[in-house]
Amino acid sequence: MAEPSSSRRRGRKAAPVKLSFTKWSKIFLSELAATSNVTAAAGRAGVCTSTAYEARRHNSAFNRAWQQALCEGYDHLEMELLHRLRTGEVKPASGAKRGVRAFDNATAFRLLAAHRESAARFRAVRNNEDAEAIVLSINAKLEAMRQRRLASLPTDPELPAADQVIDGQP
Repeated sequence: MAEPSSSRRRGRKAAPVKLSFTKWSKIFLSELAATSNVTAAAGRAGVCTSTAYEARRHNSAFNRAWQQALCEGYDHLEMELLHRLRTGEVKPASGAKRGVRAFDNATAFRLLAAHRESAARFRAVRNNEDAEAIVLSINAKLEAMRQRRLASLPTDPELPAADQVIDGQP
């Protein structure tokens, strides 16, 4: 007599494991950067596309990471397209023993053109944020240098503050 419980177990699929936002978003963003495909990224992360879009609407950090992943994906697409333009693709020719090198990239060009503007806008924002961070860093370093310089100067309690030596010269 066969054991009925083992046959039941084989017929059932395991319940999908619910991942935390932190885990699925990391998988999602990685796949999005690799494929530029939201549906494929959501499938790989084990969530519905609607869940991903909802998270993007409600979480500004996730939205920024999403945009960055798309930019990375478009960079990959651009590099792949440039490679194809230079080398072509080998496609089988009917009745021939060897393939023929083809340079049909119209679909890739359309995809690249459709998303190029949004990727360029995000890069401009990202570069502007980077520039602001650099300026703030330089200003902080200059202020620290100024404070060290002022701390190392001798002070004379008899002189008013306006007459103190600031640049090291009396």
